[in-house]
Amino acid sequence: MLCAMGTNKKSPRARELLAQNVVRLRADRKITQERLGEMADLHPTYISAIENGRRNASLDSIERLAIALQIPIADLLSE
Repeated sequence: MLCAMGTNKKSPRARELLAQNVVRLRADRKITQERLGEMADLHPTYISAIENGRRNASLDSIERLAIALQIPIADLLSE
């Protein structure tokens, strides 16, 4: 269970999973951050920030990424 309260300064596990999965799925499809940004209607620097765990992606952005990658949303947060 994820807990919103905590003193851990490290990125939340969901953010790490999202970052790893976006990188992997984008690489599997051989598309650039720029192309994924176009497909998801998100700026390429935002894609980069998500992939590097620097941005806390909104649910809307996660949904756009899932649609662009043609996968269920849950796959972006799965191990």
